Amino acid sequence: MIDQQTFLRDAMRRLNLTRDHFSDRIGVRKRALDTWLLPEISGEFRAMPDIVSKFVNEILHGELPEARNTQSVYIAKPNVPLRTIIGHAGKPQLLSVDQFSRDSLEDLFRVADMMQPIARRQKVSRILEGAVLANLFFEASTRTRISFGAAFCRLGGSVCDTTGFTFSSMTKGESIYDTSRVISGYVDALVVRHPEQGAVDEFARATNIPVINGGDGPGEHPSQAILDLYTIQREFSRLGKLIDGAHIVMVGDLKYGRTVHSLIKLLALYRGLKFTLIAPPTLEMPAHILERISRGGHVVEQTTSLAQGLKGADIVYATRIQKERFADEAIEGYTPEFQINQALIDASCGASTIVMHPLPRDGRPGANDLSTDLNHDPRLAIFRQTDNGIPVRMAIFAILLGVENQVQHSMRDASWRSPSHVGPDDAAFDGLD
Repeated sequence: MIDQQTFLRDAMRRLNLTRDHFSDRIGVRKRALDTWLLPEISGEFRAMPDIVSKFVNEILHGELPEARNTQSVYIAKPNVPLRTIIGHAGKPQLLSVDQFSRDSLEDLFRVADMMQPIARRQKVSRILEGAVLANLFFEASTRTRISFGAAFCRLGGSVCDTTGFTFSSMTKGESIYDTSRVISGYVDALVVRHPEQGAVDEFARATNIPVINGGDGPGEHPSQAILDLYTIQREFSRLGKLIDGAHIVMVGDLKYGRTVHSLIKLLALYRGLKFTLIAPPTLEMPAHILERISRGGHVVEQTTSLAQGLKGADIVYATRIQKERFADEAIEGYTPEFQINQALIDASCGASTIVMHPLPRDGRPGANDLSTDLNHDPRLAIFRQTDNGIPVRMAIFAILLGVENQVQHSMRDASWRSPSHVGPDDAAFDGLD
């Protein structure tokens, strides 16, 4: 049986209702709903009455057609495994965000919600016991590599890590096909990061085991985009907002930043968004992505002015300059004044604006990146964002390996104690939903 937090969040997503509207729909006070959504370790947590659970189930099963006529996109599907629905070329592999519909994203988020107690060190699971993951990172990585490894280990699996080309037989002339096929004989899943766009696809073609794109040059970074969207949805849930109709601002290197390329494609699955893209002329979003977003009926505006572009933003998504992607190109117009800092956010953004960044950020004085002076501002969501990478990547592994339906029954209490807030400066609401 799923926990009540997962049940309620899934119901709100399926009905496409904010907390305020959901509490009105089921006839309870917003405060009561908030206590039901708190983690069980919270002193204010309250168990939801059985009669409420039954009523919500009646709404879900009896009124989804009506909800679809308003804004819901939930559609009942036949009993097809999610790994089949989101697969690539008939294989359980994750190479691109193009593999997702809005419905399949919501299904993945439901699994990620179930993973939260494990990610928060409250529960443990061994559903991947005996399975081995190979992290093949031909490009330097800290957060992504460790995040994937930690997610796999928290489900009971083990990890083999490699970083850089020097470890690889590819330096001796071995092809990607041979490397992929050989490693696939040793492990049960591959996460691959490579500096060349399309290289991960070559790894995937050589094997039938799950392959996950951990970033391919300036191409895509699908798992990062999924965890970013999951974070936006959770932040909006806390603030009583819907993604439909939101104003999303993307700032920085939009030409080579693979995280923004993937994220904007996922966001385009929603309705009526406004995108403000702030970048120097030499680092603007690629034209083919702009055309795709515009065809979806979204509003897209481009500017070089931070002060003007940030006004009215629901989400500010900053990126660092991808210096490793440049050859002999000059970086023009990207000066230290192109920095998002406390003064700028206070002057241009509202109290409910959420500030995000895929990390790493350049925190040195004078850097043209996301400033560290925002670290104590609750609008800064970068650490909640990175924390969400664990349940999302756990969900990806569970789905691709076909064990997501075993999660609830596999959990038992953790035998160690962990802090309620990982960071000493985490906002008080970090434990909420």
